[in-house]
Amino acid sequence: MPGNSNTFHLHNTSFKEPVGETNAAYLETESNGIDQKGHARLSKGHLTAIVVEGGGVQKVEQWKNPIEFLLSCIAMSVGLGNVWRFPFTAYENGGGTFLLPYLVVLFFIGKPLYYLEMSLGQFSSYGQVKVWKLAPIFKGIGYGAMVGTWCVLSYYCSLMALTVYYFLASFSSTLPWAVCDPNWPNIICNENKTQAINATKTLPELYFENTVFPQYSSIDEGIGDPDLRLTACLFVSWFLIFLSLIKGVKSSGKVAYFTALFPYVVLFILLVRGLTLEGAKDGIALLFTFDVKKLCEPKVWFAAVAQCFFSLSTGFGPIIMFSSYNPFRHNLYRDAFIISIMDTLTSLLASFTIFAILGSLAHESGMNVKDVVKSGPGLAFISYPDAIAKFDQPVVPQLFSVLFFLMLFTLGMGSASALTSGIIRIIHDQFPSIKKLYVTAVICFVGFLSGLIYVTPGGQFMLTLVDYFGAAFVIYIMVILETVAVAWVYGLSNISRDIEFMLNRPVSLYWKFCWGIVIPLGLSALLINTFVDLEPLKHNGADFPDIAIIAGWILFGGMVSLIPIAAIHTIVTRKANTFYGKLHESLGPAHDWGPKDGEIREEWRTIAPKEKTVEILKRNIKRVKDFSRK
Repeated sequence: MPGNSNTFHLHNTSFKEPVGETNAAYLETESNGIDQKGHARLSKGHLTAIVVEGGGVQKVEQWKNPIEFLLSCIAMSVGLGNVWRFPFTAYENGGGTFLLPYLVVLFFIGKPLYYLEMSLGQFSSYGQVKVWKLAPIFKGIGYGAMVGTWCVLSYYCSLMALTVYYFLASFSSTLPWAVCDPNWPNIICNENKTQAINATKTLPELYFENTVFPQYSSIDEGIGDPDLRLTACLFVSWFLIFLSLIKGVKSSGKVAYFTALFPYVVLFILLVRGLTLEGAKDGIALLFTFDVKKLCEPKVWFAAVAQCFFSLSTGFGPIIMFSSYNPFRHNLYRDAFIISIMDTLTSLLASFTIFAILGSLAHESGMNVKDVVKSGPGLAFISYPDAIAKFDQPVVPQLFSVLFFLMLFTLGMGSASALTSGIIRIIHDQFPSIKKLYVTAVICFVGFLSGLIYVTPGGQFMLTLVDYFGAAFVIYIMVILETVAVAWVYGLSNISRDIEFMLNRPVSLYWKFCWGIVIPLGLSALLINTFVDLEPLKHNGADFPDIAIIAGWILFGGMVSLIPIAAIHTIVTRKANTFYGKLHESLGPAHDWGPKDGEIREEWRTIAPKEKTVEILKRNIKRVKDFSRK
């Protein structure tokens, strides 16, 4: 087929590189046949779309089957945060009382946002940057979310490195955190080395702080050099991520069968074991205590939103990327419901499991359950190992330790692979001539290098800093602007019509109310309240040096500035002659916005005329003015 300016959409094809300078693409179909317009007829099996635009060739992957997409989304959404972040966050914010704000946030923010992002990706078959062809002036949202994703990914993999370290240590004949080491500074061990006589901390806590990950009490003098053992574990983590992504969705889809299902097997095993231990009910009772006063505290609702974002991975981009590989008519409405429910149930399952075992640990040590609860990584690397080490039966501690840390790594693998895939998609979309394998290799290697700062003696300070300035606030801003762009600029009527056309089901008032009102206004109110009550950032009670705080604000400012920079670039590069014309063109959908498939695209264009962007903006501005007068 000679190359020209037309667009051809061919399905279920094998791809051969163009030969010479003839600007042509050679494609072989597999018993599907091609009609006169150049559209292949779809048959069963692996679906791969080849798009040829203006003589360029771009290969667009699709999932081999719907199960791989569903499992990949579950593996992405169900991650490390479900095991150690949700239980402690719930406990810290009122126990059972926290479940009410969390479920409200899930229903009015998490689930609607998940459905919206899945719909945008599947409808357009674009990644998280190019999807903003629906309103090009907002493409900076995609880039800002990409940088935020990178910040999270850089420290997320360093936590995976810790799970690798503990996983390997679990094969010792005696678990190393159950033994007192005389070489620990200022520690005196008893004769059989089962106790630190002069220490108030537990052996697992001493093991973590002195053997695994010695940390500075301050980073005023710097963060130190990377630990060689954790560096090796970090490299292993990134290498396994690279292997899982080496063939795109073909390989990551296969990996998802393990990363999505194996953690549930281990969680149920650990839950059964935990419920049989003495004191388990005390731990569970602590998790589900009620403190109604907490419902009036804005920080509890902020924590619920943050947990929802980091658990479902909304706002970061991978949801858009994953759904872009779906067939156009795929039933994502069902998938969004299943994934949001699975994520919540997993958090509750992990909470029952963790706190049942913590209750047993408190019973064994004669302590109050509150005293054995550690926040964040401490829950996984101190409290839980302490409980495992106290199992009396031979081999049982090692078995449960291996299962637990393998489960943690598997959970991290599913989320990290998805986040990495999102970044790879953005880079590859911008530079399609570069083989995706090379892009994947470079991204993984750079990710490994960026993670080295977190395996230094000051690494936990850096994790707190980057998470605070590079993830938490930024994702709030991106999600607010995302919903404003879709609902208020592109228009609720337009996006509803697109989704109804794609799924053949109407968009109810519930979805429109959440996208247009609840998410942008609710998150804006919470964000403003958080900035008003902002307190100096600390790590374990220690202040950050001024240079670190300045660097954090520079990171935050740089990420947010991508939005106006991209907007200015979009306006300047429009073809209109006047500024008003350029602005109008930047706000409206690009000419190539819509379904990728040619026949579906033509059918979509014949539906009822869409409202123009200027008309939508005028109407929405009038509504805001009328509301403010009232």
